[in-house]
Amino acid sequence: METAIGVFASRERAEEAIRELKLCVPDDAIVFLTRSENEATRVGKEFGFIGGVAGGATGLYAGIVASLLVPGLGPVFALGAGAAALLGIAGATGGAAIGKTMVHGPETPQPTAEEKCSEDVAFFRQVLKEGRSLIVVRTESKETATAASAILDTLGLGMRNATPLKMQVATRTVDGIPIVEISGRITVGEGNVILREAVRGLFDGGHRNIVLTLGEVEYIDSSGLGELVRTHASIGKEGGHIILANLSRRVNDLLELTKLSSVFDIEADEASAVRSLKSDSAPQAVA
Repeated sequence: METAIGVFASRERAEEAIRELKLCVPDDAIVFLTRSENEATRVGKEFGFIGGVAGGATGLYAGIVASLLVPGLGPVFALGAGAAALLGIAGATGGAAIGKTMVHGPETPQPTAEEKCSEDVAFFRQVLKEGRSLIVVRTESKETATAASAILDTLGLGMRNATPLKMQVATRTVDGIPIVEISGRITVGEGNVILREAVRGLFDGGHRNIVLTLGEVEYIDSSGLGELVRTHASIGKEGGHIILANLSRRVNDLLELTKLSSVFDIEADEASAVRSLKSDSAPQAVA
């Protein structure tokens, strides 16, 4: 499964991105996330997610809208056929009726326990808290992911001017901690797959603490950003810990701009990352 992520500070840019995505990406692959009830309503109505006629059929798309109360954040609204799955079905309200009840209905979603929130919701919390909205595209098709990334890279908060250098990965160990050195570009169908396989291979091999050094990474597209998010969140959900270290200026600027810098674990250099992981794994003294 390929994941592309666009982060938006402007509602107009987000709407433009959805408009373009719907021309080349299946509706069921697109999910729009926002904390703003007004934005959810406006975007939903404009693009046929809420009310009116959708695809020539009367009524609403089933499962098109979901809402969730995220602890420490409040209501999160997701529009798209994959909305309920993205938010975590345990706490999501889905189905045709939600299009009417999401904003005006009498039912109020109940807070969802932290452990029952999907890894995506937990990870995107800080981005949404900062007032950004997100578009997430998930697809099995490399061609669709490539098209989506091009749109999200152009209209969202992303990096520009791709480096011609392909992604390279080298792995070594320092004090028992695996260091994954990444250089070049992390992009759809190439770098994101290499990153996924490198980290998953280490984790499945018994390594729970991993450092990713990104000092030589010159370009990350929307799918590469999506893979970083998914890898960090999924490994964390399984009891692992990933630290990003020695960020290149471009990567640092991207994470600051999208507000993802506050949700990744980041250290200035490799040595600091190793010390942090060894400290976390050290047995605690008994009082």
